Amino acid sequence: MFDLQVSPWELLARAALIYFALLLMVRLSGKRTVGQFTPFDLLVVMLLSEAVSNGLSGGEESVTGAWIVAGALIVMNGLMGFFGSRSRRVERLLEGSPVLIGRDGQWFPEVIRRHRLSDLDVEKALREADCSLADVKIAILESDGSIGIVQKK
Repeated sequence: MFDLQVSPWELLARAALIYFALLLMVRLSGKRTVGQFTPFDLLVVMLLSEAVSNGLSGGEESVTGAWIVAGALIVMNGLMGFFGSRSRRVERLLEGSPVLIGRDGQWFPEVIRRHRLSDLDVEKALREADCSLADVKIAILESDGSIGIVQKK
């Protein structure tokens, strides 16, 4: 139950490799993947965790191995947060940056399409801001995938 079947260093290396590979994949997939889960997105996240579980453990089934992998993932996540809070460049690399998707009552269709937003996404943002398109001063796709609307005065 507590006896390791593989080296703790192998578990740490596996955790680091998979953490950084998934981080890269999630960043490349865009803001929408991170911020606005549809049922399909949730399914992908669940299947993704199942797909990498064997790679993380390397056949290790002990409680000790699970603790090592979980601890390594939490430490790496904390380190990414630490480095991101100390460096604007690292923060932009990890988190992304906001994108202007509309101004003065006009959407920028090519930007919206590039970030894989649907008409329903932008209409929902208008409803949540209790704003009509004509009253939009600026619309921003935030780095967390949400859409912020600033209304004209």
